[in-house]
Amino acid sequence: QDPAFTQSFMVPESINPSFSGFYETTKAGLLYKNQQWSGFDFNLNSQYLYFDDWYPDLNSGIGISLMNHQETFTNYSLKQLNLSWAYKVQLNYDWDFRPSVTFGFATKDFGFDNLLFEDQINIFQNIINSNTFDPIVLGENARYVDIGASFLFNNDNHWIGITLRHLNRPNVSMVSQGDIPLDIFISVHASLELPVLQYNNDSSVYFITNFMKQAKYDRFDLGFQYVFDRFSFALTATTNPIQTSEESHLITSINPIIGMAWEGFKFGYSYDFNLSKIGGDGGISEFSITYDFLNNKDCFGCPEY
Repeated sequence: QDPAFTQSFMVPESINPSFSGFYETTKAGLLYKNQQWSGFDFNLNSQYLYFDDWYPDLNSGIGISLMNHQETFTNYSLKQLNLSWAYKVQLNYDWDFRPSVTFGFATKDFGFDNLLFEDQINIFQNIINSNTFDPIVLGENARYVDIGASFLFNNDNHWIGITLRHLNRPNVSMVSQGDIPLDIFISVHASLELPVLQYNNDSSVYFITNFMKQAKYDRFDLGFQYVFDRFSFALTATTNPIQTSEESHLITSINPIIGMAWEGFKFGYSYDFNLSKIGGDGGISEFSITYDFLNNKDCFGCPEY
């Protein structure tokens, strides 16, 4: 499955490349997620790094991003470099439409170094050899080209987007003769300003939502974000609406998020409180930082540009 971030609405480039050049400035940012499963003795770490800029002569935004994802027990890892191009279309006085395309190159390492193969076992000498000639080890890295598309509708107060990844269904088989097409990832997401708690344009309340699905697995985040001047407070719930078995949980976590903007920087921190019965969850923390090089966006949530 693709890595999923709780703070995707704080760093929307991570979920929708149509945000490349959205503010018509130069921006960069980083998302870091650490998921500890102390009961199972492994961690999941995900990092998303991006840089994008606006090109007025092309009426377009161009962005580059890097995703790094690693599971510490088996050493499975995913690294992907993406290049995105987003074009701005003004629909009317209020609404814009921004389609985008993404081309990426990725590599998956399945961490076969931690597996024990038959030809390593020497029962006569009661030893384990360090080397193996099993052909599966020779193909432990899967490299592939990835193609995606995204769409974004926005005005001064709201944005609604759709993202499709892996449209070319790249082969991610771990053996040279295998053929396992990567499942298409789809996300539908939105941030909608609500007409409540609005004081002198310094505060706003947003309804935020993000539905993600890949193969039979799904995740639906929804909640509210309160913005006051340079501070942001949000509370979301992670749910599993399309349950795959009777043991699936409807609500898997509750996620408080805080943020602050200062001198072109935006900082965010979130913690996911596990509500499922899986157990062994030592905590899921996320940190985000973004920087606007023109330093003209000190507020949270406001999509105007």
